Amino acid sequence: MRRITLWFGMAILCAAAAVAQQHIHTPQLSPHARIEETVGITVISVDYHRPAVNGRRIFGGLVPFEVIWRAGANENTTVSFSTPVKVEGHPLPQGTYAFFVIPGQQQDTVVLNRFTGSWGTYNYDAAEDVLRAAVTPQTAEMQERLQFSIDDNKSDSATLALRWEKRRIPVKIEIDTKALVKSGIDASLRGGTHWDSHAWTEAASWAFRNGDTDAALAYIDHSLGLGPDVQNLRVEARILDKRGDTGGAKAAKARADALSPEVAVISSVYGLIGAKKYDEAAKALDEYIAASPRSWRAWTARGDLYGAKGDSAKSKEAFDKAMSLTTDQAERVEVQDSINALGAAAK
Repeated sequence: MRRITLWFGMAILCAAAAVAQQHIHTPQLSPHARIEETVGITVISVDYHRPAVNGRRIFGGLVPFEVIWRAGANENTTVSFSTPVKVEGHPLPQGTYAFFVIPGQQQDTVVLNRFTGSWGTYNYDAAEDVLRAAVTPQTAEMQERLQFSIDDNKSDSATLALRWEKRRIPVKIEIDTKALVKSGIDASLRGGTHWDSHAWTEAASWAFRNGDTDAALAYIDHSLGLGPDVQNLRVEARILDKRGDTGGAKAAKARADALSPEVAVISSVYGLIGAKKYDEAAKALDEYIAASPRSWRAWTARGDLYGAKGDSAKSKEAFDKAMSLTTDQAERVEVQDSINALGAAAK
């Protein structure tokens, strides 16, 4: 009995020591890392560990050619997409995937696999691959620790790049952002925002900025049906003008002006700017801003005035002030439209 008791006590001490060791934090040979970036409205993230070169030959040495590799250290490297994407031209549903690479001397193969719970490649099963794509590696500056990055980020594409030693492995990611946004808008407008005219106005503004005047007109017509206001009438005027309906655009603008004395003042200021009567426009704005300092439209007009005069610093300052005074997305869109228009004119 004494021997059993002694053995049991030693077992408890050993277990306690093991638990204690789990709480001792020491540097990992291959530190854990995670990157995340939004491309359009799609969130792309990579979870991985970062081994070091440590003077070794990596590709064709530590990492053999033509052998599947975990693209990192320790657990599987994983990549996640919050929406459907295309990887090197291959459609891929949203989700999280194990990320592998088969390095070659002239060409690499990127492998995405649905099983993400493995350690390295010990339990890799090719039957669970969801995608294989050939990519051409590039020679790059020395990278001591393996690193993933999301480069060349545009609204509908990006490059997921793996760098280690003197090799860069680029993977092209493409996203149909316009279709995703359109789908999201339509789903939202069928739900809780169906009776919100501002939501329909925002949808119309987005469609207009992306060149779909048919959809923009349908959205703004619905917004106007819920009740005309300054914002949806101004958006209607821009849409009709773009479609060549000058008379309809003028009528919509006149209705907007009639609904808001502020809009009438700002419209007269823009008329002065268009006539290059900058001093008169500045005086009118100064008087109006003195009486209504929180008018985001007046500050937007001031930004446009300075932009027309070529003073980009003061223009940016005025636009920043205007943006800080907005209270909803529709107002922010109007300010951004002015900023975008000024930027396009400067090119």
